[in-house]
Amino acid sequence: MRTAHTAIGRRAAVGVFAAIALAACAPAEPPAAPATPPPPPAAQQQPAPEQHAPNPTADQQLLSAADDGDLDQVRAALAAGANVEARDEHQRTPLLLAALADHVDVARELVKAGADPNAQDDRRDSAFLVTGVTGSVAMLEALLPANPDFTVTNRFGGISIIPASERGHVDYVRAAARAGLNVDHVNRLGWTALLEAVILGDGSRPYQEIVQILLDAGADPNIPDHDGVTALRHAEAHGYTKIAEILRSAT
Repeated sequence: MRTAHTAIGRRAAVGVFAAIALAACAPAEPPAAPATPPPPPAAQQQPAPEQHAPNPTADQQLLSAADDGDLDQVRAALAAGANVEARDEHQRTPLLLAALADHVDVARELVKAGADPNAQDDRRDSAFLVTGVTGSVAMLEALLPANPDFTVTNRFGGISIIPASERGHVDYVRAAARAGLNVDHVNRLGWTALLEAVILGDGSRPYQEIVQILLDAGADPNIPDHDGVTALRHAEAHGYTKIAEILRSAT
């Protein structure tokens, strides 16, 4: 009996050792894959630049303030979102209104805000063109940083130096010539600044100075009008002796 039990015990022990051996030979389980990292956060979109919605009230405030020369109200209207190129019933911009009234500080502020000196109204006037009518050298200089287009013409086909010459604005003509305006531009009437100074001027000292300034700036005294008449012949016909002398010395 004891022998039988001993044999059974031995067989059990052999089975245990065999199981242990098989377990040791079994291939090890592969290590668990590392956890998948969470996806990176979505890229943050840059906020769109702030844009002001149309503000007719602020636009009207800007137009009125520019016309009145109220610099504080101009700044307030711009801060409220006014369109610097707003138009009134005659298509005049704030800058044009400021130029017409010679509000130089207001014009400088509008130029800093990006106002266009070439924008024309329903009469084809622009802020830069009307400086030739007003004769304001300060306004001309305030607008130069905005790079006005010297070739833009008014309803007569002229540039600013022509009406300035007609009106006897000596300092303006000098400044405009120095700025590089074309002293030989011909308008639709067939007149240059030189012709206009003689034909529409009165032969007085301011017009004598303008004629000399234009000639010194390179104006051609031999350009005739549509009828073939030169500035010299017009001066002689009007009895403008001094201007005729200046023109003869240039021809």
